[in-house]
Amino acid sequence: MLSGFNLQLSPRIVWIEDYIWRKKRRQRPAGLPKGNSSRPQSSNRNTQGASPSALELLKQDHREVEEWFDEYNELKEDDDRKRALVEKICLALKVDAQIEEEIFYPQAREATKDNDLIDEAAVEHATVKHLIGEIEGMEVDEELYDAKIRVPGKMVKHHIKEEEKELFPELVSAKMVLDAVGKELAKRKEELMAEMQA
Repeated sequence: MLSGFNLQLSPRIVWIEDYIWRKKRRQRPAGLPKGNSSRPQSSNRNTQGASPSALELLKQDHREVEEWFDEYNELKEDDDRKRALVEKICLALKVDAQIEEEIFYPQAREATKDNDLIDEAAVEHATVKHLIGEIEGMEVDEELYDAKIRVPGKMVKHHIKEEEKELFPELVSAKMVLDAVGKELAKRKEELMAEMQA
């Protein structure tokens, strides 16, 4: 079972290891000047160093889970590393889905009145949550395990692209109060991470 993995490490140590690993993986491509980023920037940036705006927080979460899926795809036979990555991916996706469904989507729906896009996102969440339930009941060496990680990986990347390219610009245009929503999301995310890791 995945739920018991790495319980001997404190959450702080695991977080520090992940932070160091991510820093090593993020090397600036040659010729890209400092200060420029390949990531789209939010037009509602919080400049006071407090909580990130809703879009910034979600984009950070998106980049993190995309990196974990990419790393998983590069692994061959390292079952321990696969198990650890899958545990992080599943936790991140469950938390992301819950904060989006509880806080972000209702407020986005109210701001944009774009029911079709948000309805589609909710269905995508339901599909990924179903697959997560199956994955969490499997062992790394079981048949179809890799496929059950790679398929949601593709779905999640498609979902992220739609959110960032279609929904996020609509929210900026609709003048949704992104900093306030970002604070709500960050607080709820922290609560869920603590609950789900307990």
